[in-house]
Amino acid sequence: MTDISIPLGGRELPGYLAVPEGEGPWPGVVVLFEAFGATADMRAQADRLASHGYLAVLPDLYHGAPWLRCVRAAMRDLMTRRGATYDSIEAARRWLVGRDDCTGRTGVIGFCMGGGFALVAAARYDFQAAAANYGILPRDAARTLAGACPVVASYGADDLMLPGAAARLERALTRAGVPHDVKEYPRTGHGFLTDTDVPAPMVPLTKVVLRQGRGRENAEDGWRRILGFFAEHLADKESTT
Repeated sequence: MTDISIPLGGRELPGYLAVPEGEGPWPGVVVLFEAFGATADMRAQADRLASHGYLAVLPDLYHGAPWLRCVRAAMRDLMTRRGATYDSIEAARRWLVGRDDCTGRTGVIGFCMGGGFALVAAARYDFQAAAANYGILPRDAARTLAGACPVVASYGADDLMLPGAAARLERALTRAGVPHDVKEYPRTGHGFLTDTDVPAPMVPLTKVVLRQGRGRENAEDGWRRILGFFAEHLADKESTT
């Protein structure tokens, strides 16, 4: 587990790399963080994926700057589906694919804001699987997701920021003909898959609107689905035939 730099248009994109134990090559996964940035919790998710046999990279989409300074620009990129954030995501994917210890098959996983980016990236870049966790849906989702790689997604029914998002995503993926596994967990809020350390000023908002962390008992099932989905779609096809 180490800090790394990814080439990005003549400069460097900082990131965190988690490498599985043993000998590769392994499939790669790009981890896209929540709005709060490349926190210890997000690094822990990269470590989690490495423990299950994935070469996991967490690109710092904020380039080392505080999240408060960068989140507005990132959200603008998310909603407009263009901008520097997408260049960073694709740079991370290409960097993984270019490593000798990567099989060349890659997935993308995102949480909260990162979940929204993962949905767009699923259709835009050459990923073989995507996991979108409580991510904002793109406008005109069925058209945006046309041609996307297989998608696994998890939402909480009590997340007031994303009411009905799971059902809308299910319909969009079905209409687009994308293989998928979308699940909404009852009595569950935002952020239930991880142990996000919410900044103190944000706690009231996350508790009231997002119901942050409610339904954490569903994390085990959520991760079971994500890892099973990745195992199916990121396996080295040549080695399984």
